[in-house]
Amino acid sequence: MEEIVRARGHENVTARHASTLELTADDYLTPAGDCILGIEADRTPADFDPAFVDACRDADATISLELAVDGLTRTVRGRGHPDLDCTNDRSLVCRTSDYVDDRTVMVGADRAAGDLDRELVTALADGGSLTATLRVE
Repeated sequence: MEEIVRARGHENVTARHASTLELTADDYLTPAGDCILGIEADRTPADFDPAFVDACRDADATISLELAVDGLTRTVRGRGHPDLDCTNDRSLVCRTSDYVDDRTVMVGADRAAGDLDRELVTALADGGSLTATLRVE
């Protein structure tokens, strides 16, 4: 099962946050948004297939997020959580912690924005097109 979200980078992408990474449907990014990798996301958790959301609620599920921009691909891996409801219509967040809110699509992530390859971050800061593929295993 997978969900694909397309977004674009922005000159204010710094990807320095230590515990989260985020994609937003907003069309702007301030320098304070140090976890945000992409803006103008074409889909949010509220758009996800209910079967996908149900699969994410399995605490034993492995969830991966493949980030692809300008020929670079990196993968973040985490797990599901019974409290995931994926109802937010503005942004999606992957977390290294177990905290869950309506934006959370993954907990226990093996990396956050600050852990990403700087080449990928530079491509996003240059406005690169991002394809983010969420998969539940």
